[in-house]
Amino acid sequence: MRTPLQKRKLMSEINVVPYIDVMLVLLVIFMVTAPMLTQGIKVELPKAGAEPIPDVPDHPPLILSVDAEGNLYVNVGDDEDQPASAKDVVARVGAVLRNRPNTPILVKADRSVPYGNVVGAMVLLQQGGATEVGFITDPLDTYPVPE
Repeated sequence: MRTPLQKRKLMSEINVVPYIDVMLVLLVIFMVTAPMLTQGIKVELPKAGAEPIPDVPDHPPLILSVDAEGNLYVNVGDDEDQPASAKDVVARVGAVLRNRPNTPILVKADRSVPYGNVVGAMVLLQQGGATEVGFITDPLDTYPVPE
């Protein structure tokens, strides 16, 4: 029997099995949820044979997307997956260009969008301060030419 003055022997081992279990559960959770975190606007890009635009280091491009219904989406801000109004587009583009003037501006429009809607989106970019605008397209399907 121990007296209150006797000291207990310190345990010098750590049981790591529960930590491994927790780590494996977290790994599974992240593996399942990671594909769901990718956000984007579904657009069917036109195909074009063009050279890629060079990347500007430390300046991710500002992308204005126009979906098949003509809704506008800007990849800047808290609600990237929500349609933006014309006023929001001009404000967001202006804010980005004031902070980072060298930011590339790109338009990603669905192939079924009328040309007038794409021009209207470009006018909004111009009102926000954009002077150069690029287009995102899919590469042309290249088939080998039989000889």
